[in-house]
Amino acid sequence: MDFRTPQFQRKIENFKCEHCGQEITGNGYTNHCPYCLWSKHVDNNPGDRANKCEGAMMPIDYEVKRSGTYFVIHKCLRCGAIRRNKMGPKDNLQVLMKIKEL
Repeated sequence: MDFRTPQFQRKIENFKCEHCGQEITGNGYTNHCPYCLWSKHVDNNPGDRANKCEGAMMPIDYEVKRSGTYFVIHKCLRCGAIRRNKMGPKDNLQVLMKIKEL
């Protein structure tokens, strides 16, 4: 058996957010819309684009590490998968803070 951790695969891709319609310029680490924080279920492992689900991933929660790093928690509306993703410097923190208000 192979117990190695899958390697991150950097993919520089631009996309149009399927939730809010914003045009997003990817940087190779972009996995969600920095405006509304929604994502799309396309990866099995970060960057591999191997998941065929392609469901909308709604931001449902967030975590803050001791280091001050924020992570957004997404839930796929099609298959129910839950994933945690690091927030980027251009991500809208005000939208993130409103997640727990819903």
